[in-house]
Amino acid sequence: MDFTRHGIILFTADYERCVEFYTGTLGLPVMYAKDQPGSHLTCCAFGDAYLMIEVGGPPPAARKSLSQNPTKLRFNVADVEAAAAELRAKGVALEIETYSWGTIANFTDPDGNLCSLRDEASFQ
Repeated sequence: MDFTRHGIILFTADYERCVEFYTGTLGLPVMYAKDQPGSHLTCCAFGDAYLMIEVGGPPPAARKSLSQNPTKLRFNVADVEAAAAELRAKGVALEIETYSWGTIANFTDPDGNLCSLRDEASFQ
């Protein structure tokens, strides 16, 4: 197969807050948005991929269980501690964990979907 593009579609219950979180708090650039009857979505650049935020997800939770959402959005960064400090300054609660294979910082979006930062240096 010759894929021309790849992306992730994230269905959300709190669409407006999630769009603000991914574009404002995390700084993902908006590629385009559609706001018409039956179709509310915002498509953001996500590295070489896209993250499409749409309406229609399950109700928000403080943190969804893996049975509610068995996916984690991962954002690799040069310095997990520095990126975590930047997000904390924007009001995001994070838990930093260090393992033999690298460092991560887990957090959730406004719908309770699990996200994390990951140090790029030890990724490979």
